[in-house]
Amino acid sequence: MSYAASAAPNWDGPGKARPVFGVMKATGPLNYGKGTPPPAGTLTQWSGGFTDLTGKSITFRMAGADPSSSNTDTHIKTVLIPIIFVFGASNGNMTFDPTQKHTAGLKKLSVMAATEKSPIFTPDADFKSGSIDCGTGQYLDSFQRCNFWGSVSTNTGYHTILDVTKIKKVKPLTITVSSSQGKVINNPFGDGIVGTMSINSFDAQIHSYLTSHAAQITPDIFPLFVSYDIYLTQGGCCIGGYHSAAGTQTYGYSTFVDTAGAFSEDMSALSHEVGEWMDDPFTNNHVNCQDNSILEVGDPLETLDNYGTFVVKMNKIKWHPQELAMMPYFGDSTSVSANGWTSMHNSITNVCPGQ
Repeated sequence: MSYAASAAPNWDGPGKARPVFGVMKATGPLNYGKGTPPPAGTLTQWSGGFTDLTGKSITFRMAGADPSSSNTDTHIKTVLIPIIFVFGASNGNMTFDPTQKHTAGLKKLSVMAATEKSPIFTPDADFKSGSIDCGTGQYLDSFQRCNFWGSVSTNTGYHTILDVTKIKKVKPLTITVSSSQGKVINNPFGDGIVGTMSINSFDAQIHSYLTSHAAQITPDIFPLFVSYDIYLTQGGCCIGGYHSAAGTQTYGYSTFVDTAGAFSEDMSALSHEVGEWMDDPFTNNHVNCQDNSILEVGDPLETLDNYGTFVVKMNKIKWHPQELAMMPYFGDSTSVSANGWTSMHNSITNVCPGQ
């Protein structure tokens, strides 16, 4: 379930935990200071549209190139930014650091090193949609190929590739969480403990970070913030990630939880949010669906068993990407996607409510 952070979600009663993902409404440009122009650069993007099943005209912008006309690789620079959460004596007395080599199930890897080795960025796994082989590559590249298979089956060289880019002056973001902003709790979805923080307070920190790094992180770069065993909150717990835009600068955030079977396990939140960023980078691709006002490809499957994830074995790790919805779910023609399906593995077979 995605929601605008200005509107509190339904947490099913006081003290109840609910696994959700968020969408912060896009804002105006970051405040770079009086007389300071916004940084140059534009996210590589394309525009398209369709007439949905109700006869309504839908338009959208997505990251990458148009699969109907591109038959080559499109590269988007991506900078991974670790977030270190520090909780004091009054709210948990713990530090959650994704740069440290102490996570369960990853042996000697840190969360950040594991993220780079995951199918989000390593193009070594072969992804299929039923009998259709969408290609060996990064997960979201392969998903997008399945999503627009009607074009990609002809334009077989079409790819959208996220290039992890190291930028010298881009350092980890450290957040000291006050007792009014969050605390350390038992993980509601499994063993172990997690930290929590208010999503609105957190997003303000993201904006400050992007503003102070405007010279290094420009709108043509996708900054992806990553935390370890953290859930965001808004009136209740637990939000695994979100994406948004400030002016022309898009960005995303995801947590990496190391408890087996828990919400947001390893790359599941990452796959959800990066997939939704790719298909709706500015959070304004409006669709005619009663369950979702914008084109959020992860939300329709997050309530399935295991939070909609499936297993991919790579680099000696069992990864858990989340399955994603394809264009016919939102009312587009079945000729667009692989098999005409509404999701990559056919785990949902219906169109969205309202279509």
